[in-house]
Amino acid sequence: MLLGNYGFYLLISLPALLLGLWAQFKIKSAFNTFSKVRTATGMTGAEVARHMLDQNGLRNVQIEQVSGTLSDHYDPSSKVLRLSQAVYSTPSVAAAGVAAHETGHAIQDATNYGPLKLRGLMVPTVKIGSWIGPLIFMIGFAFSSSNLAWVGIALFSATALFSLVTLPVEFNASNRAKEWLANSGVVYSSELQGVHKVLDAAALTYVAGALQSLSTIFYYVFLLLGRSRRD
Repeated sequence: MLLGNYGFYLLISLPALLLGLWAQFKIKSAFNTFSKVRTATGMTGAEVARHMLDQNGLRNVQIEQVSGTLSDHYDPSSKVLRLSQAVYSTPSVAAAGVAAHETGHAIQDATNYGPLKLRGLMVPTVKIGSWIGPLIFMIGFAFSSSNLAWVGIALFSATALFSLVTLPVEFNASNRAKEWLANSGVVYSSELQGVHKVLDAAALTYVAGALQSLSTIFYYVFLLLGRSRRD
């Protein structure tokens, strides 16, 4: 039975896992490729972000350089846009796309974009549920306590819900970036294809993450219902 359960887990989780690996390959490949393509305007990622922020009346948002690769993010609590070195100081198509995407999050924050606010409210619950949910489920399952196991599933479900809410947040930020870059003159029309490839590859990683969370929940439910039928 254990082998059967393990095989079923592989069956439902393998597609999401493979998609995740493919998404990671795509984003790294696209970013590396278009990091070598210099924009005609010669604007660095930091300059692109500053221009986009200022055009949207967000002069109060600061831009900082951080370490790491693809570690770029917007911090709504401190109103700071943090860009990795490869984006902050590089005048490339990839840097322009990533910088504009992260700036899109700052604009979402300033305009009270609903899904972003919801995701922010979910963070404390997700931090707890992502690690304690599976633990509680395993304890409940091991000791044949269905109620405790369901509590574990409910806690971990917050992680899946968070990943689903993240999808419109990320898609919207990318759409804002693409639209602004297409109309601002920061990148030329011939360079937009590279921007699209980088941002679309990044979006795929979030889809893969959501599918992985959902497949894990489905497996937990399968185990629990299977035991209930045997009992």
